[in-house]
Amino acid sequence: MYSGIRALGAALLWLVFAANSSAGTLDAVKERGKLICGVNQGLAGFSAVGPDGSWSGLDVDFCRALAAAILGDAERVDYIPLSTNERFDALASGKIDLLARNSTWTLGREAEFALTFVGVTYYDGQGFMLPRAANILSSLELDGSRVCVQAATTSEANLRDYFTANNMAYTAIVTSSSVDSLAAYKDGRCNVLTSDISQLYS
Repeated sequence: MYSGIRALGAALLWLVFAANSSAGTLDAVKERGKLICGVNQGLAGFSAVGPDGSWSGLDVDFCRALAAAILGDAERVDYIPLSTNERFDALASGKIDLLARNSTWTLGREAEFALTFVGVTYYDGQGFMLPRAANILSSLELDGSRVCVQAATTSEANLRDYFTANNMAYTAIVTSSSVDSLAAYKDGRCNVLTSDISQLYS
């Protein structure tokens, strides 16, 4: 059994279009007759592939609704599963028309990747997960922890800021994906896992 402990630093799940080509993107979707939607590789409740190969979840439903609005058919969507490191490059390069994937909305990302955030679909927060047997009820009790965190995420920066602000020591076990973070946590390489609370539940 695990317990989640809410931490400072809100995270948002959002959807983005390329800022300088949104009109051209819409025309391309209409001409192609299909929407190409970038989603998470597998996050229960948001975007996941079932045993029959069909996609489901909140982000998938948004893509379906958009396809229905633009093309008159919710099934005219190709889902492209993207890792954290791939998501922005895929959007900037035109590999996808739309990114409907858990990501935190920041001004820095808008500026760095020339993206436009078009709306929030889910408000979230960052949390910590650890065994209930640890008998820890507050993130302020995590001094000296080994914390698994995914690279190139706002969770990584928030983790550093939170422990520094509270004068606590920690060792970051940085991984390349949420799957790797969970594996490291299960293997005991870290005693705490941090991410968006929705992802911890998933």
